[in-house]
Amino acid sequence: MTVDPPVVLVGKAAQVRDTAAHYAELLESTVLGRLWSRLLEVEFVDRSVALAAKAFVSLFPLLIIIVALTPDTVREQVVQILADRLGLSGTSFDAVRQAFATPDATKAATGIIGSALTVAFAVSFTTALQRLYLRAWRRPPGGGVKNKGRGAIWIGGLSALLIILSSVRTVVHGPTGPVLTWTLGVIGSSALWWWTARLMVRGEIRWRALLPTAVLTGIGTSFYAVAGSIWMPAHVANQYEQFGTFGIALAFVTWLTGLAFVLVFAAVLGPAFADGDDALGRWMRSGQPTAVEPGSLPAVPGPSRPMRLSDAFGRGAGGSGVSLSEPAPLEVRPVVGGEDGEDSRPTGKSTAEPTPAGSASADATAPAAVSADPPHRTDARRADDH
Repeated sequence: MTVDPPVVLVGKAAQVRDTAAHYAELLESTVLGRLWSRLLEVEFVDRSVALAAKAFVSLFPLLIIIVALTPDTVREQVVQILADRLGLSGTSFDAVRQAFATPDATKAATGIIGSALTVAFAVSFTTALQRLYLRAWRRPPGGGVKNKGRGAIWIGGLSALLIILSSVRTVVHGPTGPVLTWTLGVIGSSALWWWTARLMVRGEIRWRALLPTAVLTGIGTSFYAVAGSIWMPAHVANQYEQFGTFGIALAFVTWLTGLAFVLVFAAVLGPAFADGDDALGRWMRSGQPTAVEPGSLPAVPGPSRPMRLSDAFGRGAGGSGVSLSEPAPLEVRPVVGGEDGEDSRPTGKSTAEPTPAGSASADATAPAAVSADPPHRTDARRADDH
C-alpha cells in the first residue's frame, strides 16, 4: 500500500506543531517564558513609545525650568552631561545650550502660568509611568486625586537626584569626577526607582518584590546612558543635517524610546520573578502566596487568551484584566400560547399525540421562532485607562 505524499507532509507538519507547542508550554513555566508573556501583556512596544513621547513633551521642559533656577556651575554641568550622553557637539550643542538660559530669560519666556502648566504636564508623565507599573503587577485601577499627588512627589525626588549628581560633579574634579558621579548615579538611581515602583503601585506590593525592578532599572539606565554616547553622535549629526533643529528633537525621542524600553523591561521583571516557585520567588513574596501587601485588593485577572507577538503593539478590548464573555448562543424559542392561551414551550418530553396529515389541528400548529440575541461583551474597564 502506497502512502500519498501530501498525507505524509501533513502528518509531519502536525507533529512539528505538537512538538513546538510542547516546548512552548515548558518555556511558559520558566522565568523567560513568564517575562516574555508579561512583556506582551503590557504591550511593551506601544508602552515604550508612549513613555518616550510623554517624557519628551513634559520632562524636558521641566528640566529647562529646574536647571535655570540652579547656580551657573550646576547649570553648565547639566548641559555638559546632556551633551555627553546625547552626543551633542558643534551647532547642535549650541542649539540645545540656548534652551538652558539664565533664570531671567526663563522667567520672561515662561511666566507663572507657563511654569504651572509645565509642572502639570510633567505630572501627566507620572500617570503613564504609574499605568506601566500597575499593569505589570496586575493591580486594579484607583487612587484618584492621590495619584496626582504621588506624581508631584516623584517629580520632586527626580529633580533632587539630578541636582545632587550635578553638584557632585562640580565639586569633584579630575578623572575621578565622572567615575564617582556615575557610581553615585547608579546607586542613587536604583534607590530612586525602588521608591518609584513602591509609590506607583500605591504601596500595594511588598518592598522586596520591587527590588529586582529597582536594581535593573538603575543599572540598565546608567549603562544605556553610557552606550548612548557611542552611537548617538552620528545619529544626532545625521538628523541635524537633514532636518535642522527638528532633527535634534527626533534624535532625542529615539534615545528616550530606548530608555523607556529599559523601564518597561525592568518593570515586568519583578512579577516574572515573583510568580516563580523557586527560592527567589518565595523570598520576594515573603513566603506568602502573592507579593501583594496584606489588606490590598487581589490582582486583576490576566489576559483572556494566549499572548501573540502582535500584542506588543496593543490588544484593544482584550487588554490585561479584562475577561471577555463568550457570545450568547442562538436560542430556539417556540411561540408561547395558542388559541387557548396555553404555553406550548417544550418540557423535555414529547407529550403531543400524532395528528393525521391534513387535519385542522395540524394546519393550526404554530411555527417555531428563532431569536438570535446579540453577543454580549462585558463592560469592564481596562486598568490602563485610569
